[in-house]
Amino acid sequence: MFNLDWSEVLVLLVLAVVIFGPERLPDVARKAGRIVRYLRTIANDATGRLQAELGPEFADLDLRNPRAMVTKHLIDPVQAELQPLKAELAPLASGLAAAAPSIAATADTTLVGEERTSTVAYDPEAT
Repeated sequence: MFNLDWSEVLVLLVLAVVIFGPERLPDVARKAGRIVRYLRTIANDATGRLQAELGPEFADLDLRNPRAMVTKHLIDPVQAELQPLKAELAPLASGLAAAAPSIAATADTTLVGEERTSTVAYDPEAT
């Protein structure tokens, strides 16, 4: 998790001895161990509660990688449902792409000299 090298651990131990002294160091280490154990218990309890509340479909929930979790549980099911629709609309999209240059050329020739206006309504009360 922290990727500490042996030299870095040795430097931390020397700093701990200098800061706390050799007499208080065992007591400080014990208290730090208790705090880490308490925080780990809280994190595991929160993970267990979250999995219990979400139900059996999220039983394999892995909170270490949130991006993978969101992709697996939210994005992938929606994309699976959209695949048939994408396959159905693919021929239409290719036909529109082929017709787009001719439509753009027609629009440019008809709007030469005319003022282009926006079709989006502005609602001053909405802002």
